Amino acid sequence: MEALLQFGHRALCLRTTSSRHLFALKKSVSSVAAPPVNSPDSYHDLPVHSLPNPQPSSIDPSSSTISPVARFKDAKPFSHYLTDNFSRQHTYLRISVTERCNLRCTYCMPAEGVPLSPSAHSLTTPEIVYLSELFVKEGVTKIRLTGGEPTVRKDILPLMHEIGFLRSKGLKELCLTTNGISLHRKLEAMVEAGLTGVNLSLDTLDPYQFQIITRRKGFDAVIKSLDRILDMNRLGAGIKLKLNVVVMRGVNEREIVPFVEMGRDNDIEVRFIEYMPFDGNKWSEQKMLSYKEMVEIIRQKYPGLCKVREEGKNETSKTWHVPGFRGKVGFITSMTENFCGSCNRLRITSDGNLKVCLFGNSEVSLRDLLRKENHGEPIEWAAMEAMKQIEMDRQQAPAGSTELLGYGEQERGLLDVIGMAVKRKKERHAGMGQLENMKNRPMILIGG
Repeated sequence: MEALLQFGHRALCLRTTSSRHLFALKKSVSSVAAPPVNSPDSYHDLPVHSLPNPQPSSIDPSSSTISPVARFKDAKPFSHYLTDNFSRQHTYLRISVTERCNLRCTYCMPAEGVPLSPSAHSLTTPEIVYLSELFVKEGVTKIRLTGGEPTVRKDILPLMHEIGFLRSKGLKELCLTTNGISLHRKLEAMVEAGLTGVNLSLDTLDPYQFQIITRRKGFDAVIKSLDRILDMNRLGAGIKLKLNVVVMRGVNEREIVPFVEMGRDNDIEVRFIEYMPFDGNKWSEQKMLSYKEMVEIIRQKYPGLCKVREEGKNETSKTWHVPGFRGKVGFITSMTENFCGSCNRLRITSDGNLKVCLFGNSEVSLRDLLRKENHGEPIEWAAMEAMKQIEMDRQQAPAGSTELLGYGEQERGLLDVIGMAVKRKKERHAGMGQLENMKNRPMILIGG
């Protein structure tokens, strides 16, 4: 345990220019095996199938030298399709890229696993990229890839590479939620593809308890991935790292303080998540440890624990800090203190359904609408290029038309469906006493 908490004591120099960053990162992770040229993980020689990227705006919105007048001229109203009836603007899209996982966590799925959808029901890479681009054009600035376990998807690297190109169209963050089992083998390539943040799921620091919670081995591999992220960040990679810990009474609450202590010398945010009910996870209120109880446990050893100002209005986590520690402590309080009022998140399941609320059971299929012009069949790159060409031919609306300029019939149809689903989003989700009795997917089939 003592060795585990000593991340960060290797003497590594911090590079200050982007060229030195890249050199240092490549040198420091040279032990990561590069994928064979013909493997699904090799993306460097793959053709780029996205529509041609538009020239970047002459006005860089991140520049501090832009005048207020220039900012105003470059601004545009936020998409009404992604704005709900409570004026919440949805700028964050979570996409589940697979139902498959190499662990069997008790809070995520039943011991026997879950029936998986036929492969033809899952979104293809061109379909995911197409939908990602559509959402980014409408104002989404952050995309998170989830699962299942996203790193088990065979083409996860080329998929991330394609989504990474959307930075020229307004995407600011490309993040990943992962259990870390195989992340260390793909991390450098993911950063090169545009990865900006990692939420790493780890519910215990005890290898034996890990095996009980996950029903699988793999603790050492997760720690290796965690260590690799910290190493790369010391060299300037800038990966925003968060550690997700689902807290269950009688299972791992005694490890709350050791998790907090991981932030003593490391720039890491450990986020404790209230145990939530989903199909098959045998949730009970007695097993749920509340946010306030967790705070009190930490304050018994660190009475100076204090709440810090939230970074943004859409933060899901209540952030705290122990004086003298580099890292932060967060709490996701979905059960006892919901944050629905500032929710800006939408989800797409791996089988292509749009889900506007994690706890809502209403879904609408974007996959079926997207595949309509392909006779209901999965869309691969050749078919996608043909469909895009048809869309481009339709894009020039006649004079006086009220149709959306720059959008074809299919895109307008998708936006109409998306807009109607977003408008139906409730002001807040149900609370305890109701959630556990509502029908919902197992967490693994929603996307973490």
